Amino acid sequence: MGFFGKLFGKEEKQSLDQGLSKTKESFFGKIAKVVAGKSNVDAEVLDNLEEVLISGDVGVNTTIKIIKRIEDRVARDKYVSTSELNGILKEEVAALLTENNTTDTTSFDIPADKKPYVLMVVGVNGVGKTTTIGKLAYQLKKSGKSVILGAADTFRAAAVDQLTIWSQRVDVPIVSQGMGADPASVAFDTLSSAKAKNADVVIIDTAGRLHNKVNLMNELTKIKNVMKKVIPDAPHEVLLVLDASTGQNAVEQCRQFTAATDVTALALTKLDGTAKGGVVIGISDEFKIPVRYIGVGEKMEDLQVFNRAEFVDSLFSKN
Repeated sequence: MGFFGKLFGKEEKQSLDQGLSKTKESFFGKIAKVVAGKSNVDAEVLDNLEEVLISGDVGVNTTIKIIKRIEDRVARDKYVSTSELNGILKEEVAALLTENNTTDTTSFDIPADKKPYVLMVVGVNGVGKTTTIGKLAYQLKKSGKSVILGAADTFRAAAVDQLTIWSQRVDVPIVSQGMGADPASVAFDTLSSAKAKNADVVIIDTAGRLHNKVNLMNELTKIKNVMKKVIPDAPHEVLLVLDASTGQNAVEQCRQFTAATDVTALALTKLDGTAKGGVVIGISDEFKIPVRYIGVGEKMEDLQVFNRAEFVDSLFSKN
């Protein structure tokens, strides 16, 4: 049964279009300059397009792949007009996302035999991690799931307080031991409570410090090992939250966290406030980790399940 039991509707699409508007305007404005005065796609157009993609935080390696795909099409078709360029770019980005384990979906399926389903959320301070947890809890509760939050980011009093505020706002229970408590102990208590209450989903917040890999790995491994004492196959998902507006810095954070722990899903926040939405494409391509959620606004409903087809359509459609 999915987290969201509905199709990608008109309101979601409008929210996505609005959330990607800054990235879209930036892309189209720069692409318009690339093709100005040109009738066909030639080496100069492709060189300039490469600069546009890199400046849009698609990433160097991913950009090279996309340009190579377009070059192959130009060579095969002999003549490609500049008016076709946007459509071709849209098709190639969609194809790349398909190959990178990013599928069209409107739900985040929970296996029937995984109850409670345990999500461990990781990410540095300031990326919108706690807000993402709060919005996800809201969406889950709205879909009929019972949710319990675990405040295992105990190194900052503000982190515990912020998650507590979200739990009250969404009206879901939270397990907290306050600042300075052992994060693994909080996780243990949260899972024990969820199991006793027969909860559907547990979301565990973790420390938002990007310290050295060894310490990060040890800390997250300890939390995982303690959770397994309560639920042997927990966590079922390790969700890394990244701030899309930081561009290539988000890529580096992804590199650090994937080196330190087994990240199984990504959430990219703050897409509505940036022209760097191309980072979604680059991160998906480089790390081959499914993008599960994107944040496209401030409202509770603006945390969306990532849908590749709708994302590409919003980013590249002229209408």
